[in-house]
Amino acid sequence: MDVIELWNGRHACLLQSALRLTNEQFAGRLGIAVRTVAAWHADPAVVPRKEMQQLLDTVHEKAPPTARQRFALLVSAERGSSAPGPAGAQALRVAIAVVIRDSEVLLVCRRDDDATGLSWQFPAGVIKPGAKAETETLRETLDETGVHCAIRQHLGNRLHPVTGVQCEYFLCEYLAGQATNSDAVENIDVMWVPRNAVTRFIPVDTIFPPALAVLEEQT
Repeated sequence: MDVIELWNGRHACLLQSALRLTNEQFAGRLGIAVRTVAAWHADPAVVPRKEMQQLLDTVHEKAPPTARQRFALLVSAERGSSAPGPAGAQALRVAIAVVIRDSEVLLVCRRDDDATGLSWQFPAGVIKPGAKAETETLRETLDETGVHCAIRQHLGNRLHPVTGVQCEYFLCEYLAGQATNSDAVENIDVMWVPRNAVTRFIPVDTIFPPALAVLEEQT
């Protein structure tokens, strides 16, 4: 299990991502202002003061085992991706699959560690150091949902507004397979939903605009 000797903004954001918390929820968990969390996203190199270091230590120590495992994976992937790279190491990258089948799109419901609610999103997975984003997109979708798909288009990338993680988005076409929850540790459910109903599951302001545009076509 990774131990953080000195927290910085990036490590704090990775912990937030591992806990699957919004900025507001993470700030509430720490007992700090939301603007402080936003500042960590804006400046990953910032080193919080001693009292904040202790708060982060406590939240990490009290996190559920699954969240601690996710955090260890995220930190490991971050360190691995930065090792061979140039100065200004590359941030953690996640591949996200927007899988279309006729008028439906594939969604997964993530398991919420603190039971505050459900979190629906597109299938996604960490892009391991040295791996191709396209390969990880197809592999993670199959591992999570049992669905085979093919990439039709790279929709673009962005820094996710909630997690601060670098995301690569791919439009995918359904090929075969029955949608099933193949990762009960991470997910609660997997479901095909009408493309025009996605915003009832995922807040519209958090959906990548090019992905939203694709979903709105011919709906």
